[in-house]
Amino acid sequence: MGRWDLLRGPRKDGTDKGSEEQQGIAQPALEVIRGRGMEISLPTDFENVAVRRDVLQILEGRRSVRQYSEQPLSLAELSFLLWYTQGTKKIVGRSKKAAFKTVPSAGARHPLECYVAVQRVEGMEPGLYHYRSLSHQLEKVYEMGDISQKLAEAAYDQEYIKTAPITLIWTAIPERTYWRYPDQAEKYVLLDAGHVCENLYLACGVIDCGTCAIGHYRQQKADQLVGVDGEEELVIYMAPVGKKKEEGGEA
Repeated sequence: MGRWDLLRGPRKDGTDKGSEEQQGIAQPALEVIRGRGMEISLPTDFENVAVRRDVLQILEGRRSVRQYSEQPLSLAELSFLLWYTQGTKKIVGRSKKAAFKTVPSAGARHPLECYVAVQRVEGMEPGLYHYRSLSHQLEKVYEMGDISQKLAEAAYDQEYIKTAPITLIWTAIPERTYWRYPDQAEKYVLLDAGHVCENLYLACGVIDCGTCAIGHYRQQKADQLVGVDGEEELVIYMAPVGKKKEEGGEA
């Protein structure tokens, strides 16, 4: 995996020079740009999206859901999920910038990017999109009439991923965290992935959707699906989302 191995951390050269931040090295960009000038502005009025508002009920009802109805998601529902998993509330700093988001991250480094494999969302063409958290927009990476088979192949043929209206695919750019925490970056990146996905579970509970996190996938196929190099940016987690069927498929 080149410089990075998220189980062992970055390769070290045997010297202690301090962090890249301490050395005065410029910080990595807060966000990558993957689209081709086709941004979709996302709605921010969620008043009519929230079905449940009782926090205790949402926490108690958390389940992994593997069976989804054929009902598409609305653009507002997709926007809600993206905002409450990685939405940017504020950017602070001048020479050193940090993003304050709806999810915690060690040192506000936020090493994760979010891609959305769209199959059934009202008003959107099927394909792969990248979430621009800083501006709360989606940018189209590529169109694909049926992306379900590639998703299943990447996810070790877990068939339920093929039936979901959307699948969120998170990548990690470990350098963002390594810049400040060279000795702990791998741990913090993995913890951040857990923060984001748990927010997704809870956000799904608000809009009466279900999800099931997938950590078991073919790394190379997942990286190829998203179009990342597997070294400086690599897939770290994915989660299909959809409206729940009446019965079954929960754990």
